[in-house]
Formats: sequence, structure tokens, C-alpha cells
Amino acid sequence: MTQFHDFYEQYAPAIRRFALVLSHNAAVADDITSETFARAWTSAGNIRESTMKAYLFTIARNLYLDTLRHDRRRADLDESVLESLPDPRPNVDVRVEHATELSGVLLAISELPALDRTALLMRASEEMPYEEIAEVMGLPISTVRVKVHRARAKLMKLRDLGAKMTEGGQK
Repeated sequence: MTQFHDFYEQYAPAIRRFALVLSHNAAVADDITSETFARAWTSAGNIRESTMKAYLFTIARNLYLDTLRHDRRRADLDESVLESLPDPRPNVDVRVEHATELSGVLLAISELPALDRTALLMRASEEMPYEEIAEVMGLPISTVRVKVHRARAKLMKLRDLGAKMTEGGQK
């Protein structure tokens, strides 16, 4: 049990970050994280320490995909409920600027093909080696490298285009 607790302490933050980036929802990310470790805990076979991170990311990714399938049937929260809640965050100007920037990045990431987005997030956000990403995604390492490269290139192109549009609007 202590060993599993150590694995949880080591990998839970990375799994949660990955789930949060995929889902854009803290509650869903928490659910995915806890369910990932519950499934790992109850798995029938032994898990090698060398593949633990890849194994956990695979579970988390599959849970996220399951969540997408199930979310299609859920209704969104009523906007009036959200407006009635107090906002605990300070400095409106900074929040707006950060939210706009974050929205642009998330939109650009969401426009990437699913496999490219997943490979990029595993590489950039979680600093996973290409070999582990290839194992999680069931793809050859060379394919994963190409997907990450193309995703980065597309994001750079979108960033440059956005900067040019911003400069054009300020003139």
C-alpha cells in the first residue's frame, strides 16, 4: 500500500494537469485523476515501475474520451446561476488580459487534430519522452515526433497570425 501511495504522490499532479488541459474543467480533471488511480489500484496485473507514468496517462486519456461521450447528454449550467456567484479573483484588468490570452491558446490547441493535440500536451506539458508517448498512443516514435512538430508549427503560425492581427488593429 505504501508503494501505491508513493506512486500516487509522484504522478497525481501530472495526471491532474493532463486531465485539466484536456477537459478544461477542474471537477472533471479531479474525477479523471481519482478514477485513473482507482483503476490502476484495482488492475489485475502487475505494473512495471518503468511504465507506470505511461500506463496512468493511457488510463487518464481513455477516461477523458469516455467523459466526452457521456457529456454529450448533459445540459450546461444556467448562466444566471454563474452570474449570481461572487468572483473571488482580484484585479479585473489583469484577469481579462490573462483570460483572453489563455482563451486564444486553448482555442488554438483545441483546433489541432486530436492525436496531434494529445501528443503535444504529453510532450510539452508533461515532458514525457517520445518513447512513452508512442507507447501510450500506440504509434511509432517517428509518427509521434512528426505530430508534435506539426502541432508546434501550427500553434506558432496561429500565434504569429494573431500578433499581426493585433498590430493591424492598433494602428
